Amino acid sequence: MKLYIKQKVFSWKDKFKVFDEYGREKYYVEGELFSLGKKLHVYDAQEKEVAFIAQKVFSFLPRYFVYVDGDEIAEIVKQFSLFRPKYTIDGLGWEIKGDFFAHDYEITQTGKRIVTINKQWMTWGDCYELDIENDCDEIVALGVVLAIDCVMAAQASVSVSTSSSD
Repeated sequence: MKLYIKQKVFSWKDKFKVFDEYGREKYYVEGELFSLGKKLHVYDAQEKEVAFIAQKVFSFLPRYFVYVDGDEIAEIVKQFSLFRPKYTIDGLGWEIKGDFFAHDYEITQTGKRIVTINKQWMTWGDCYELDIENDCDEIVALGVVLAIDCVMAAQASVSVSTSSSD
């Protein structure tokens, strides 16, 4: 199954729409404007919250938690590395590898593919394709990918503000 995450371009807070492979809106994601740390709520088409992503604020390395039905199911941590970003996904037994700068990576469990993520180029705003192997992993995979995107967006804004102050 494929999902497409499309970011709303002009918005004060994070907003994404998630479409299925037939172009139907399946989920929408909305961030909190005034909160301590980044928080994202994932809603289904019936406006029921199906996942929640929250940043741990006071942490040396970026750390996010993914909740489904109120239960913490995963912790995503950006590892310290000098050249290439590395992430761990605790709680699921999932591993992640690939080219994060190009938004081209894969999540596996004991060598079996869970989801492949690719950035769609030539689109207005960011758009990502998630190719999910098993339907039962859909919400969790979406939450994990959104958490990784939060870390990458924060890192990009830090590097832009640092380079513009030179």
